[in-house]
Amino acid sequence: MAKFLTLNTHSWLGEDSELALEILGKQILAADYDVIALQEVNQRIDSPDVLQAPYTLENQHHLHEDNYALKLVEYLKERGVNYYFTWAYGHIGYDEYHEGVALLSKQPFTSERSVLTSNVDDEYDYHTRRALIAKTQVAGQEMCVVSGHFSWWKNDFKSEWHRLEATLATEEAPLVIMGDFNNPENTPGHELILASPLKLKDSHLAAKEVTGGATILQDIDGWENNDKALRIDYIFISQQLEVTQSHVLFDGKEQPLISDHFGVECVIK
Repeated sequence: MAKFLTLNTHSWLGEDSELALEILGKQILAADYDVIALQEVNQRIDSPDVLQAPYTLENQHHLHEDNYALKLVEYLKERGVNYYFTWAYGHIGYDEYHEGVALLSKQPFTSERSVLTSNVDDEYDYHTRRALIAKTQVAGQEMCVVSGHFSWWKNDFKSEWHRLEATLATEEAPLVIMGDFNNPENTPGHELILASPLKLKDSHLAAKEVTGGATILQDIDGWENNDKALRIDYIFISQQLEVTQSHVLFDGKEQPLISDHFGVECVIK
């Protein structure tokens, strides 16, 4: 069995970000995920660089001491659990942060790369988007895992998806593509992914055991004036993988809210 988690962390932007990180860390310790995908992984623009970091992705932005993924990995390590991680920088968020995406894995990454998916490549333009692609061993099998934070349908999601799709077209390892897709279930963006030649399925729809549904509530950043709870955070997996469970976490019910998004976990057989 293999366990995956995705969460748009909204890091350092909540009322008690340190507590949110601790809650996330405790969940990771309890669930023992194989791979974790995080979005809105922030670090302050003016915070110090890490001089010697457990971080290997080439040609990427400097890692800072307050990088959310780094702090999470340090929290876990202090409690005796080691995760490898990598981070890809996308753009400046809220005028204060370098914002990007991250992947954490129990096993070392055998390859890792950042792919520009957006039409623009300008850190001062929030439309700049990168997906993080890595390979790692999961339950004895090599898998290709992805963390992505995509634009809305009206803001060129289609071309962003097609760029990622083209990058993964020759990938032979099973795919697990996770993240904030900003396209609700049963809309053109969601349908585009399900019709992809990558032959993916929505793990939440495919799972035998499911809890939860929506991953955002009404009006949040990027969804101003929205009046509905929507499912926009997903784990898409290759058709040959069998998913047994899918659960929405951190929804303010069984677990507290720690972001403006809920998390999604799945178990693959």
